[in-house]
Amino acid sequence: MPAEDTRLRTRTHGDVTVAEFIDRNILDEANIQMIGEELSTIVEKSPRPKLLISFSNVDHLSSAALGTLITINNKVKARNGQLRLSNIDPQIYEVFVITKLNKLFQIHDTAEAALKSFA
Repeated sequence: MPAEDTRLRTRTHGDVTVAEFIDRNILDEANIQMIGEELSTIVEKSPRPKLLISFSNVDHLSSAALGTLITINNKVKARNGQLRLSNIDPQIYEVFVITKLNKLFQIHDTAEAALKSFA
């Protein structure tokens, strides 16, 4: 897949797919839609997906991006999978707290800690 058609960098770590955002700012509606499609594809490939989404490169996130994360979370749960988020910038984490999404998602400080948390 050509690089300009992807908004995520993915790698596997054991049976966990680690997805990292390429863009620092996840604000653009078209990009968010592409991210949603890419994450959906990852989830649908596995009967019980294990997905870690790392925000290590991300400076800004729109509310539409949060909506996409909720959709992905629902898809993962529907397949009895597991989703973890990691490396969220403190300012972005604030938004998760305000919207109570920090209660919905399992959020870890580092990708390493998140990887250890998968059952």
